[in-house]
Amino acid sequence: MNIISIDLGTTNIKVSVYDQKLHLIATLSETVQYYRNGNFVEFDSDRYFHSIEDMIRKAAGTGKDANAEDVVQIILTGQAESLILLGQDRQPIHPAISWMDMRSGKECAQLSGHFPADLCYRTTGQPELIPTWPITKMLWMREHKPEVFRNTAHYLLLKDYIIFRLCGRMAGDYSIYSFSHYFDIIRKCYWEDILSFCGVNLSQLPELLPPCSIAGTLLPGLAHGNAGLTSDTKINVGTLDHFAGMIGTGNIQEGLVSESAGTVLSIAAMVREPLFDDSRLPLNCGPFPGTYVLLPVCESGGFSLEWYRNTFLKDVSFSQINQMIETRPDKVPPVFLPYLTGVNSPDFNENASGVFFGLHASHDQYDLALAIMEGVACLLKKNLDYMIRSGIPVSKIISTGGGAKSPLWTQIKSDITGQVIEVPENEEAPCLGAAIIGAVSEGFFPSYEDAVKECVSIKKRYEPSSHEKYEKTYEVFENVYDALAGAYRMDAVRREPGPNH
Repeated sequence: MNIISIDLGTTNIKVSVYDQKLHLIATLSETVQYYRNGNFVEFDSDRYFHSIEDMIRKAAGTGKDANAEDVVQIILTGQAESLILLGQDRQPIHPAISWMDMRSGKECAQLSGHFPADLCYRTTGQPELIPTWPITKMLWMREHKPEVFRNTAHYLLLKDYIIFRLCGRMAGDYSIYSFSHYFDIIRKCYWEDILSFCGVNLSQLPELLPPCSIAGTLLPGLAHGNAGLTSDTKINVGTLDHFAGMIGTGNIQEGLVSESAGTVLSIAAMVREPLFDDSRLPLNCGPFPGTYVLLPVCESGGFSLEWYRNTFLKDVSFSQINQMIETRPDKVPPVFLPYLTGVNSPDFNENASGVFFGLHASHDQYDLALAIMEGVACLLKKNLDYMIRSGIPVSKIISTGGGAKSPLWTQIKSDITGQVIEVPENEEAPCLGAAIIGAVSEGFFPSYEDAVKECVSIKKRYEPSSHEKYEKTYEVFENVYDALAGAYRMDAVRREPGPNH
């Protein structure tokens, strides 16, 4: 018996086949195509599904081992906020709206004017109303495309839509809806007041299920004639990709922190009780019953180094940058504020921007690259400090993503945060985590603890060795940000469109 995990990625869709012992049999990947126009980012939901359908069929029939066994479960994970609009015939009536779409800025202001920030935070767990949230796109559709709005019979998020296409049931899970801004994370139900304000009825929304639940079985038309796929193949709603990644790296208990060091820096810590305090850390329903996940997200994570290399070191690889920096370990770089796209957690300042402070004539392009690495590590420490002050224990960090491939950068993070950092062997943590969900559900393993012990291994462990060396760097990092508060506000006014622009 085999299981298939599907990661509904923003950049790539990934489909992986595992056996009962969670040995990887086959994996396929396909790039997602978008239509972009200014703030608009859309895609074809039907095409997205057919890509998945094709990959499931190919993966299920790949290799002798896969072909010999039935697929007992398909488990879904992936992005949360991308919105699908269906008509009465349950067919898409508008291109899918990606979470990356930023069209609804004015709608954010409209909602913020009606719903106090503290009410939103204590209902949804999200400290800020931003264009990413699907509720803002619903209001935008009402204001700008009233005919489409009137004809929309069903609003689904992307994972709901794939579940519907696979098993015929309209269902979503709590962990995904934590990112909709119309879900009450304490009562585990839709937030009717904000939906009513936007003109959306509960009848237009899917059934809500706990994460890792079985939604149904594969539709006969999809099962027929495909090796390994049958009408008994179960469809598991799974959970958010960040949370599947936590499971896939062994972070299934309090005290561990996951750091996804990709384009976006995301930090995740599981807690057993909802936490609302002055730190205003984003709070979401977790993958297991009764759990929540604190999930600060910093958009200028790995993106800062990507931007710098693509702009100033186009012909130099990341590994070459690391090698060059390591040849001169005693140089002191400037201090960098990695706020190229503003500040999400923990300061939530959309006016903030990137800054190199302490720049001298002796510095070159590699010193600036090192400064960026240190700046992102300082941002990680700042978020961890907020967690610790909120009473969250931190015993170690589990790091994944592109940044985790750099021993230099990972050691810097360990030194600046003062925390042990472990890098797992498996780099496709969300797919493995989804597979673990299916394997535990099927009884292949008696518990998540047993599955993690058997299937998750650590490739490298980093111990903080120069924490005191970086204390002044972090102090300057904090002071520069605080000192620039007024300048950031003035700069935002300077950039506003006006008669002189």
